Amino acid sequence: MTKTPRVSVIIPVRNEELRIKQCIEGILSQSIEVHEIIVIDSGSTDETLPILTTFPEVTLIQIDGSTFNHGLTRNLGVQASTGDFCLLTVGDAYAYDEFWIQHLLDGFIDDEVMAVCGQQLVDHLPENNPIQWFRPVSEPTIRREQFSVEEWKRLSSIKRKQATGWDDVNAMYRRSALISQPFEKTSYSEDAIWANVALERGHALVYNPKSRVYHYHNEDPDFAFRRALTSHYFRYKLTGSVPANEKKTLKQSLSPAYQIFWKWRGPFSEKVKWWRYNRARTGSFEKARSTFIQKHSQGDEKLDEYHSEVCGKPPIPTKGK
Repeated sequence: MTKTPRVSVIIPVRNEELRIKQCIEGILSQSIEVHEIIVIDSGSTDETLPILTTFPEVTLIQIDGSTFNHGLTRNLGVQASTGDFCLLTVGDAYAYDEFWIQHLLDGFIDDEVMAVCGQQLVDHLPENNPIQWFRPVSEPTIRREQFSVEEWKRLSSIKRKQATGWDDVNAMYRRSALISQPFEKTSYSEDAIWANVALERGHALVYNPKSRVYHYHNEDPDFAFRRALTSHYFRYKLTGSVPANEKKTLKQSLSPAYQIFWKWRGPFSEKVKWWRYNRARTGSFEKARSTFIQKHSQGDEKLDEYHSEVCGKPPIPTKGK
């Protein structure tokens, strides 16, 4: 008889009252039963903790909010876990279907695969940006990434960027892999940093977009700018990738208006609201790209100083907006 793998789910949270119930219920409704759910709370002041107490399946670890770190806090959960595999997610993500976790396990297609990453989707909800709603266009397929040490050294920055598009909103690891290679202390991108090191060492990683969770935040212009800027920064530090300074075509510029005013069936007042939202969001992304290119041209020291000044702490989205 094949032994059923034990899956430990690890969730760092802070003030997730809007989605944490849905998150836990989605885990408990999976086609396979998880071994344990470990939630690490870093100082919630809303109803997150009372909601969590209604789930006897949850083991709660509480830490001081000032000690939270994207890498080290997740390591606490890994150290407390007892499963064969560790599933990393967040408190405002929730299952797309009952096969979310099974699809992650399916990605461990051989013994050299250290971890499997799934996909984030945007649910069709009125409070979510309709341009980002999930609209599948093809059947998802598994992608396996592995390189020899010499191949990795020769890999272009573009290929490295493609290979390390990792995401701890929806990723499963062999626990042994996280014990031997724990997350690094970092303000952001602990997932991509881990994936980069794993591939550099010759391990195999798998992407299985059949494994899906819903996860979304509306972004005000400042948040969108800082998130995009810090993403460019860490991507550059990891892979050497620098965004291209390209001008949008007329078709690309008009696409959001077309999608909202012609394709989306919503009230006109909502169409105007989302058109303005997407115009501001796009402007923030373009500003982040051009700013990064400018600071990069001044040298790494200036780039590091600017990033530390603007994004010293990771941007935090406003809940419920």
